[in-house]
This record gives sequence, C-alpha cells and structure tokens, in this order.
Amino acid sequence: MPELPEVEVVRRGLERWAAHRTVADAEVLHPRAVRRHLAGPDDFAHRLKGHRIGTPSRRGKYLWLPLTDTDQSVLAHLGMSGQLLVQPHAAPDEKHLRIRIRFADTLGTELRFVDQRTFGGLSLHDNTPDGLPDVIAHIARDPLDPLFDDEAFHQALRRKRSTIKRALLDQSLISGVGNIYADEALWRARIHYDRPTATFTRPRTAELLGHVRDVMNAALAVGGTSFDSLYVNVNGESGYFDRSLDAYGREGLPCKRCGTPMRRRLWMNRSSYFCPKCQRAPRVSS
Repeated sequence: MPELPEVEVVRRGLERWAAHRTVADAEVLHPRAVRRHLAGPDDFAHRLKGHRIGTPSRRGKYLWLPLTDTDQSVLAHLGMSGQLLVQPHAAPDEKHLRIRIRFADTLGTELRFVDQRTFGGLSLHDNTPDGLPDVIAHIARDPLDPLFDDEAFHQALRRKRSTIKRALLDQSLISGVGNIYADEALWRARIHYDRPTATFTRPRTAELLGHVRDVMNAALAVGGTSFDSLYVNVNGESGYFDRSLDAYGREGLPCKRCGTPMRRRLWMNRSSYFCPKCQRAPRVSS
C-alpha cells in the first residue's frame, strides 16, 4: 500500500493538473470503486457534477479533493493498486478503469481512477471544521506536517506501552508511516523493531523522528517507492526510491553499514527487515 511519500507525489500531481477545475460529469464503471459511498454509484456521479475541485490535500496516507463550493470532499483510497491518472480524452481506456471524471474546460484531459485489484475507491464525505473528511478525523498529523507536535508524540509514545514499530504504524499516533519507511527509519536509527516504547528518552525519540523525516523526504525527491507498475504518479511514472533502500527487501544482503547479512522476520502478517548487529534485539526480562 502506498505510504506518505507515494501519496504526496500523487497529491502534487493532482494539484497541478486537477485543482480549480469544474466537474462536467463523472462516470462510475465499476460499482465496487465507490462502495464506501453508501448512496451508490449514481448518487456519487450526480453529486460531483458541476462542482469545482479545490487544492488536493493529504494527511498521512489519506488523500482528498475538496469541493470548493460545498462542505464536502472526495476521499481517495488507493488501496494496493489504485491509481489516479490525468489522461487526454483520446487516450484508450485502461483495462482496469473504474471511474472517469471529465472537466468543463478546454484543457483536453480527464481524471481517471484505475484499480486492478479493486481494493481502493473514491467516496464523498462531509468535512470537519478543520477541513478533513469526517471519516479520517481520528488520523494523527504526519511527521512532515508543520503542525506535528514532537513533544506530544514523545509523551504518547511513552504512554503507549507497546513496541516501536507497532507505534510507528499506529495512524492515530503518527500517520503516513508504513512498513517500508518504518524499517528504513529504524535501520538508520539503529533501533530494533521490537524495542519497547517505554524505554525511549526525548533525545532518542527526536533522533528517530529525524530519520523518519529524512527517509520520507529522500523518497519524495525521487517520486516514492515502486516495486511494480501498480504505484505510479498522475502521469503514469514510477518512483525510484526502491534503488536506495537500506533495509526493506534486503534479506541476506550485507548491511550497508557493517556488512552483516540482513535478516527478515515475519511480523504482524508483514515482514520486518533489520541488521542483527546494528539493531540488536531488546533483552527479554526474566
């Protein structure tokens, strides 16, 4: 699933190519793509028609298109394979095209939602007073948000009584960090994924947050991480951060810091990649 850098790359593309355009009509080609819009496909298409899209916004992994003349937004769930593409009207339909949005202008492009696995979708929601779709009001700010509170995060981390990777993936605590960037930041910080959160001092928390931000900014600079053709930006281009990964996916390869073979462990139906020498496992209390 796309994490913060990938979603931000898509948001920036939408800001350039879809913001401030008025919807002429919308076409839902697969009902599952609007299953989170409980009123159904026809209602979704009808409610979009004639409305102007504002500046696309993001919190963590969540992306939405505000409608400037209403108190509602279109929330995009990219899921495992969802793509928001800006395409010329004349471009052939993609095999897995699910939703088409046409605009009332002469720019000659339309917005398409393409989703091979149909885990993602679009849905219309009321906004909170802060401008967030109401269904994601519980999502915490992400570490690239200027209003992210480092001290509040540290205090919440200490109270969590969990382990650090679980905490990093808790979207009510800090949003936008997924499995890939958690492993990358923990490797950079030399922290084992099972280290208890109660052991973190303020300096250690600050150091880890710095690495989280650094790895996300580095990924953003090259368009995010793409392991296959399913994650692309609005022009259909893949990101290249997979070529710079230090931990994720490097089982058996030498640690870039000390040369020790990297390891992979099953973790919460996922995998954790780490260096057994640089990221020593916490001692088990007797």
